[in-house]
Amino acid sequence: MLALIALAPRLLAQESLAASGFDHFYNLEYDRAIADFEKAIAQNPNSPDLHNHLAQTIVFREMYRDGALESELVSGTNSFLRRPKLNPAPETEKRFLDEIGKAMALSEARLAKNPNDTGAMYALGISYGLRSDYYWVVKKAWRDSLKDATAARRLHNRITDLEPNNVDARLVQGLDDYIVGSLPWGWRMMGFLVGIHGDREKGIRTVQDVARNGQLNRVDAEFFLGALYRRENQPRQAIPLVADLIRRFPRNFLLRLELSQMYSVAGDETHALDAAEEVAQLKTRHAPGYDRVPWEKIYFQEGTIEFWYNDLDRALENMKKVAAAPAEVDLNTGVSAYLRMGQIYDMTRRRGEALEAYRKAIAYAPQAEAAQEARRYLSSPYRRM
Repeated sequence: MLALIALAPRLLAQESLAASGFDHFYNLEYDRAIADFEKAIAQNPNSPDLHNHLAQTIVFREMYRDGALESELVSGTNSFLRRPKLNPAPETEKRFLDEIGKAMALSEARLAKNPNDTGAMYALGISYGLRSDYYWVVKKAWRDSLKDATAARRLHNRITDLEPNNVDARLVQGLDDYIVGSLPWGWRMMGFLVGIHGDREKGIRTVQDVARNGQLNRVDAEFFLGALYRRENQPRQAIPLVADLIRRFPRNFLLRLELSQMYSVAGDETHALDAAEEVAQLKTRHAPGYDRVPWEKIYFQEGTIEFWYNDLDRALENMKKVAAAPAEVDLNTGVSAYLRMGQIYDMTRRRGEALEAYRKAIAYAPQAEAAQEARRYLSSPYRRM
């Protein structure tokens, strides 16, 4: 009993640190989240969940720095296969893989003692899922990613067999179904070979269920569901989800930019610009989390909306502001600003200036999708369909 009493404050401290870590994580404060998870691990080094949390935060920090967390504000295609390959520092990759390795070893040790330990199964499935995402997004190693995704799915399927009411374990299944169901036929065949047939609608329904009824994965499911609605061109479905996430994570400025984009796609220019302007006002007031938002990111958001709603003079002015400060934005935003400038020039019959802007887009980030699009307009002017 004395041992249990002594242990209780430590468990509460670990839970408090984990909760604080997640609050920082969802508010894009990755360095602070990492510090909290490291402290929690120091108190309980044998928790595979904590090692998973730390690994996830390390890779998300890298994605955030590279602009990979943002929705694509250019064409709306947001292709799973076209995202640019990230280039993390070797020490970052090593640390991520080391933490995943620790989590896997701890989970496997527990399963060796009790093959039906669903907590260990869940943690091991998350480890495989995180490594699968890393192979997919960062390394572009499709086969390695699919192999790990299959292992994660198998483990979480086993959990739902043992615990039919475990809604959280279905998130991996739902995302697998959606992603494989969204891939071109050749890539889907790889999924078929390992038993993932893919079904976009089924995947969305599963993620919806986790977002409504999950415990551990409810917030993650809401984030994923918003992104899925975005890809499915269902912005009206995404708007209340994003608004709720903003309420819970008010320092996450990307959520407000996403809300602006959702209104824009939904055909509501006024609310789209209002949401972008709110980001500007929060930055002006130095609201927590908003000093880190580059003005150029706000200009790009406003310019993108103005472009699609044919306010071309204002759109061009905003894109010029972005292009004038390339160090303040990620590569995707910078190259897209030049692409938009070229398109605006074409739409206003300034072909020489359009060609110059397209060439700058190509030179800025040659491998980016926006640069590839710009190449098409070197031979024939942009025309809005």
